[in-house]
Amino acid sequence: MHNYHSSFLSLFNTNMGYRAGERILVFSDLIRPDEEVTESDSNRRIRLHKTAQELADFASQQYGATSFVDFPSTQASGAEPPLNLWIALFGKEIAGQLDSAGLMEQLLAKNINSAGLVRAREIVSAGKDNVADIIIALSNNSTSHTNFRKLACHAGARYASLPHFDPDMFGTSMTVDWFALADRTACLVKAVNRSEWVSVRCPNGTDMHICKQGRSAEGDDGLLTADGAFGNLPAGEAYLAPLEGKSHGVMVVEWGPTARLQAPLTITVAEGKVVQIDGVDPLRQRLERKFIENPNCRNLAELGIGTNDKASRPDNVLEAEKILGTIHLALGDNTGFGGNTSAPFHEDYVFYQPTLTLIMPDGSEEVIIDNGHLMI
Repeated sequence: MHNYHSSFLSLFNTNMGYRAGERILVFSDLIRPDEEVTESDSNRRIRLHKTAQELADFASQQYGATSFVDFPSTQASGAEPPLNLWIALFGKEIAGQLDSAGLMEQLLAKNINSAGLVRAREIVSAGKDNVADIIIALSNNSTSHTNFRKLACHAGARYASLPHFDPDMFGTSMTVDWFALADRTACLVKAVNRSEWVSVRCPNGTDMHICKQGRSAEGDDGLLTADGAFGNLPAGEAYLAPLEGKSHGVMVVEWGPTARLQAPLTITVAEGKVVQIDGVDPLRQRLERKFIENPNCRNLAELGIGTNDKASRPDNVLEAEKILGTIHLALGDNTGFGGNTSAPFHEDYVFYQPTLTLIMPDGSEEVIIDNGHLMI
C-alpha cells in the first residue's frame, strides 16, 4: 500500500493554494454495469476510486470541511456529470433556482443557448458563497469541457481535473518541481504566441498544419491558486484551440487514451475537420459513431505541447500528453479554452518525437521542438 500523503499535501498547498476555512469537494466515478473495460483498466479505476476516497479522508483530517461524491461514470469525457454532483458543488438552493428557471435540464443535456448560459452564470454568481472553493475531479471521464466545470470556475472555485488518472502518478509526474515547470511552460507559450501557423511532423508520418490566427496559446502549469483557476493534474503543457475551418494534414495515431492501438489509424483533416479515417483499430468505429452522433466531434480542437520532465508513461493520456517534448492533438469540444466548437466529446492523442515549427506572420520559421527535443 503506497502512502501518498506528501503528494496530497503538495496538491492542496502548492497546486491549489488552500486557504484557511475553505470547503473542498473530491469526486470520483464508478464503472457502469454496461461498460466494457479491460482487466487492467478495471484495476486502475478501482484503485482510482479508492485513492479519491483516501484523498477526501486526508483533506477532511487536515483541513476540515470536505465532501466526497461518487456516481456511475458518464458516457464519455465532456459529458455533463449527474445532478447529485451539481448539488454537492453548488448547493440545493442554486440547483433549485437553475431547475425552476428551466436551465438545469438544458445544462445537463449540454444544449443550452447563450442567453440561458448568461442566466445560469447570474444565478451561480449571486449564490457563489455557497459554492465549494476547491474541486478535485478524480472521475475517470473528464469533466473539463462541461458546463459544470465552467460554472464552478465562474463562481470562483479552483478546479483540478485528473481524468484517466492512475494513483501511481502521485509518486511520479505529481512530484515535479512545479515552479520550474511553470517557467518552462511560460517560455513555450510566449514563443508559440508569436506565430500564425504551427507545423507538426513526426517520424510515424504525421504531418499537420495548424492555424493559430487570432488564437492565443495558454499554459497549464499546475498552479491553480487564483480564484476561478482550472487545469489538469498532473500538469505541464502549452496549448491552444486552432482557428476553426483552416487546419489540414494527416495524423497517424498510435496511442489511444489508455493503450497502444492494435494498428495505427491515419486520420485526414481538411478545413479543420476530420474527413477520413483509415485503419482497422476499433478506435476507428468508436470515432465514426461519435461523428454520426454529433458532427462537431470531427473538429480539430487542440494542439498541446508537453512540459513535465517527470512524466513518462505513454499508456495513460493524462500523463502522456504532459511528457516533455511530445505534442498532442485533440478532437471535439474546445469552448473551454478559446474555441467556438461545442461537443459532448473531447479526446487527446499523443505524438512522439515531433518536430514543431512555428510559422510567423512574415513567413519566417522557427523550430522549437526538433525530433522531440525542446530547443528553447
